[in-house]
This record gives sequence, structure tokens and C-alpha cells, in this order.
Amino acid sequence: MTGQLAPVLMVQGTASSVGKSVLVAGLCRLFARRGIQVAPFKAQNMSNNAAVCPDGGEIGRAQFVQASAAGVRPSVDMNPILLKPQGNTSQVVIRGQMHGATTAADYWCSERRQALWPVVAESLDRLRSNFELVIAEGAGSPAEINLRDRDLVNMQVALHAQADVLLVADIDQGGAFAALLGTWQWLTAAERALVRGFILNKFRGDASLLAPAPSLLEERTGVPVVGVVPYLEDLALPEEDAASLHQRLAVSPKVEIAVIRLPHVANFDEFGPLSMEPGVDVRYVTQPEELRAPDLVILPGTKATIPDLDWLHERGLARRVCWLVEHDTPLLGICGGYQMLGRSVRDPLGLESTQRGMPGLGLFASDTLLAPEKRLARVSGTVYVGLPGLWRDVGGARVEGYEIHVGRTEVSPTPFVQLATHGDGAVSTDGRVAGTYLHGLLESPEIRQRLVKTLAARRGFEWSPDGAPATDPYDLLADTLEATLQLDAVPLLSAR
Repeated sequence: MTGQLAPVLMVQGTASSVGKSVLVAGLCRLFARRGIQVAPFKAQNMSNNAAVCPDGGEIGRAQFVQASAAGVRPSVDMNPILLKPQGNTSQVVIRGQMHGATTAADYWCSERRQALWPVVAESLDRLRSNFELVIAEGAGSPAEINLRDRDLVNMQVALHAQADVLLVADIDQGGAFAALLGTWQWLTAAERALVRGFILNKFRGDASLLAPAPSLLEERTGVPVVGVVPYLEDLALPEEDAASLHQRLAVSPKVEIAVIRLPHVANFDEFGPLSMEPGVDVRYVTQPEELRAPDLVILPGTKATIPDLDWLHERGLARRVCWLVEHDTPLLGICGGYQMLGRSVRDPLGLESTQRGMPGLGLFASDTLLAPEKRLARVSGTVYVGLPGLWRDVGGARVEGYEIHVGRTEVSPTPFVQLATHGDGAVSTDGRVAGTYLHGLLESPEIRQRLVKTLAARRGFEWSPDGAPATDPYDLLADTLEATLQLDAVPLLSAR
């Protein structure tokens, strides 16, 4: 598009975790199905779940999947500022590239805000120049009065774009009408004028029983309730942060997988597709006794490899994991978890923490050095054929994913995955231990389902995925929003 900038629809919330990210994804799919070129946007995201764009920059995982829902190429303009917590500081990613780390106090100073606002405005305006509609997502609540003068992501964005704002509350948590009214009352007159509708999200039951509350809220504010969105179970969408990480109970489990929930766990959303396979029980554990006797242990990625490795040793988890491996339980390490499998991890420059080094689990004859150069790349390849043990049955499987790490690992065992330019990861000679830098390995259906089938066979079970094709979660979301939201009540959408 050229000339006039595209309009912006903005989804803000009364609090964190009210469902903003999911609603934006559903709206992106809804309007894309109507033939509208739509792009997601979130000025500033705080999450350790990141994804790598085709151009090599990283953005929040939520914006990446929102772009996928819209059917458009993800770009760093969709999430120009990403904060990735690591201990007492956060790594600052600006337009896809790392720009050091900062404490919360330093980040929220007025000078920092003044420097970052042009980044936000330029990225948003660039999207508005190239798309027909932008659906922006807020963060937390616009009524966080201690942060209003430093806002980069809520009403500052809405005022800049003169966006139509939908304010969302999670009715499943209770107090939704008070939260909507209270949030609206804290806004300035100019901000209130942009609020075009309220949404009650995650509702269970008969919506008619809400009367007369919606009409009373509209009488008080002049803003209509434009939708009551039902609680949708098992959408299998990526979670944004570890606070929302939960275990999905498997029905008649045949395979049990234990994922170590590290203190600084990152990109754990990649295990969502695994937990959605029938008969697969994915458990997140923090204590040695919780491991029990799983069919597979996974050490996931982390934003602070050495402190989390120290935590593994201190808790006795390292000793228990090694004991399980000795007794023929397979172990898979991904990214930071892969680094932990070797003899040592060193961080001489203090890139992730004040700890400069730590012994690894000693399962590989490898050493990892953390260095300033960050590897950001989308990659694809195949699992090596002829690997020992468990991994023999997944040999030749096609995999796609991304690398996002600062470490370099020197390793001698057999590589695990053959990428276009090099071999990645390692597999022990007995096949019990495997590691890779490749995130998204288990999001690839072929390797995931072949792995589950092999794990089930080791226990004497036959396993196969459900025969019926899975419903696309974004189509399900779009169908639900189409049926429950009165979009014509929102001025900029009335003709779309």
C-alpha cells in the first residue's frame, strides 16, 4: 500500500493473561480470510519465548504465530522491542538484534523511553504503509498508573495511530465488570474516546445470565460490550511466559515425557505439539523425585545456562538424570540443555550471569564457550541416518526450526542433524543421549510422531496419531470470534 496509512485495531486488557495474544491471532486469521492484508503488532513484549524471522531477527513468539495466522511473512517491525528476562536483568532486543542487558530501573527511566519511542512509531508506521489493517496488542493494562508516563505499548500506541481499542477482561477469573469499569475510569478523556468496545473473554456457561451487567456497564461508560467469547479448551497455541506453563492431562497415556522446568526456561512452547499427541503425558518437573521413571527426559533451552546448570546440581536433578541415563532412559537436550550435557560451560565475559563457569553433566566429551556473537537463523535439515539407539527410528526425518543462542560447542560424538551447511548437535555412541541447538525439532510432525511411536514400542505399546486431521486452531478461533463479536459496532471495522 502507498499513501494513507492503514487503520489500527488495538486489543488491550485489564491485566496480563486475559487472552490478548490469542484474540489478536484469531482476529488476524478472521480478517485474512476476508481477503484483507493484515499484520500483527506489539510495540514491546517481555518473553523468553522468541522466534527467528526469515530475515534473521528475533521477535516474540506470539507475534510470530500471529503473523502465521494472518498468512504473512513475520518481520521485526511486528515486535520492535523484546525484553528477555535473565536473572535480575533483561536482555534488550531492538528490531531483532541484541542490545545488551538492563535492570528494570534503568530500562524504565525517561531517557530510555525517549530513545525507544521512535523505534516503536517507525515500525508501526512502516507496517501501516505496507498492509491494509494492523491489529496491535497491548501489554498488561493501560491503567498501570505507576507506568503511565513511561508507556510504550498501550495508550501511547493507540493515540499515535488513533486506533480503535477493544478492552478485554478475563471473566473466568471473576471481577470482570469491575475491572473493565476501573480500567476505563483511569484513562484520560482522549484515551477513553478511543475505547470502542469491551470484550468478556473465557466465559463458561449461558451468556444470557450476564444480564443486566453489560447494559449497566454501557450506561456508565457509553462503551458497548461487543462480545462474550467462550472458554476454548486445548487450542494448543504457544504460551508467552513460564507463568502460564501448565501440564495438560493425557488420556490413557502410553508415553511419559519429563521436561526439566529450569528457573530461566526459554522457548518451552515448542513442547506444546508433543503434549497434544494422543496418549502422551508431558510433565514439567523441578525436583528429583518428580522425575520418577519417564520414557524420555528433556533438558530445554534457557536464558541463563550456567545458573540453571548450578541449580540442576544443587537440587540433585543432575545426579538423578545421569542415573536415569545409566539405566537406559533416553535424554534429549535442546539449546541450553544441549550445552549442559558436556564437560563444562564457560562464560568468561559474564554474558548471561556473574557466574563464569560450571561443570556440565559429563555425558558428552564437549565444552561450550559463551561468546558475544549471537546465532539467529531459521534452518532445516534431516536427522542423520544410522544413529544408535532410540534415534535410529527417526533417521532421515525432515526437520525445520531455528537457532537462537550465544554459545559455541566443540563436540566429538556423532552429529544429530544434518543442516544445509553443517552438522548440528550430537548423539552418544550408545544412543541414550542426544543434543541439538535446533529449536522446533519436536514441532515437526514426522520426527515427533516417529519418536513417540518408538517410545511407546519400548514399553510394549502400539501407538499411532489420530486419523482425523487436526482442526487449525486459528480457524477455530476465527470461527468463534466471527460468531461472538459484534465487529460492525467497531467504527473502523463496520465496512470490513
